[in-house]
Amino acid sequence: MAQQIGRLLLIKIGNAATPEVFSALCGIQTRSFNMSANEVDTTIPNCENPEETPQRTVEPGIKNRTFTGSGKFFKSVNTTAFMQHVVDATKFNAQVSVPGLGEFEGPWMVSEFEVSGEQEGNMDFSATFVAAGPLEFTAEA
Repeated sequence: MAQQIGRLLLIKIGNAATPEVFSALCGIQTRSFNMSANEVDTTIPNCENPEETPQRTVEPGIKNRTFTGSGKFFKSVNTTAFMQHVVDATKFNAQVSVPGLGEFEGPWMVSEFEVSGEQEGNMDFSATFVAAGPLEFTAEA
C-alpha cells in the first residue's frame, strides 16, 4: 500500500437534499479520526481452583467514532449551513473519508466547537465530531 496524504482525511457535510451531496468542510489543516470500542470484562475465575490467578478476558462493547479537526475559519455557503447545526446542536449527515481505508457515512453531531483568533491574525476553529447513530462503512476499492 502506498503512503497516504493526510490532507485527504476529510469530513464532508451533507446538504440534506435528495440525492444528498457531500462537500468537504474547508479550512481544516489538522485532523484526526479515532476508532475505539469499550472493553466489556468477561473474566471468570476458575471455579475448580479458586486460588488460580484468573486470565482477564474481554468482549467488544460500545463502538466510538470521532473526527477532530482544526484550522482557519472562513465564511462560505457550506460553513454557514454547518454552523447552523453547531448553534442548534442538531444532527446532520456526513462522510468521513479515510485514505487507504474507506468512508464512514451517517449521522454526526458536533460535541465541541471553538473559535479563536489573534488581534492581527485570521480566526481559527477547532471541532470534535461524534457519530450520532449507526455509520455505514464502505471500504476503499
